[in-house]
Amino acid sequence: MDHKSWSPHAPYLWPLVEQEKPPQRLLSRLPVTHLILFTMTLMTTTFYGALHHNVNLLEDPWQFYRGLPFSLTLLAILGTHEFGHYLMSRYHGVAVTLPYFIPAPSFIGTFGAFIRIKSIVPDRRALFDIGVAGPIAGFVVAVPAIVVGLSLSEVRPAADLTGLGLGSSLLFNSLVQAVLGVTPAAYDVILHPIAFAGWIGLFVTALNLIPAGQLDGGHIVYSLCGRWHRWVTLLCLFALVPLGWFWPGWWVWAFVVFWVSGAHVAWRQGLRYAFLHPPLLNETAPLSVAQKTVAALALVIFLLTFPPVPFTFPFD
Repeated sequence: MDHKSWSPHAPYLWPLVEQEKPPQRLLSRLPVTHLILFTMTLMTTTFYGALHHNVNLLEDPWQFYRGLPFSLTLLAILGTHEFGHYLMSRYHGVAVTLPYFIPAPSFIGTFGAFIRIKSIVPDRRALFDIGVAGPIAGFVVAVPAIVVGLSLSEVRPAADLTGLGLGSSLLFNSLVQAVLGVTPAAYDVILHPIAFAGWIGLFVTALNLIPAGQLDGGHIVYSLCGRWHRWVTLLCLFALVPLGWFWPGWWVWAFVVFWVSGAHVAWRQGLRYAFLHPPLLNETAPLSVAQKTVAALALVIFLLTFPPVPFTFPFD
């Protein structure tokens, strides 16, 4: 989420005489940019979904539709995540954009999605609700997708495979054993595209719940204990560095967290301004008992979905 500035709720002023508003064109009321980006992302994710299905689109472009199980599942997870943020922002009276989907020439066809918050968050309770709603909403969609996808997946005896290998989290391993009745270490599971999209959904959930910077987990930490947010962010960055020896992508993610946590501000104004969370209108309102319980649930979800080595690349 991209947090800008915030304003309190303005009182409603009802005029004595109703003013006639000038007519607006339909096109100006439609979220054209959002629709275009979503359509492009649907195309790119379907394209890469078809490639994962071993479809040769140059020889048979009409098989493009075979990428839809992957793309629709993935976009459902990402969209649910972002609309969790969006709806909770609207609930708390926060000005927010609709989700922006990002098409990309990556191996899944997208770099994800995001929303922009355009006003200051009123208090810690609102910040917590907005931050935690996305990961939990996406998680609720990703788990059933994995269960359905695993039931359609293929199990083979363990062998030396080439190409991309997916790491496992505690939850994913448990789901494989529950649905397929096999131990992932002893068998190779050739994931159905729906299961692959669900796996990505769990990975996205874990990434966003890292308790650092402007990530969803960072917002949760700030709402719980604002003065410790900066140090928890630094601790997470230091933890990601050694993990990078097992998967270099963690170094990239550490840089992303570092940059969006105020590194560009520190570059201009000094290190004391780095890793500072945007202020709230009310910094003192404590979280409720129910919210603290949900925070504990979010921590459990993070521990269950975090894969220390997300990807492996064995080659002949």
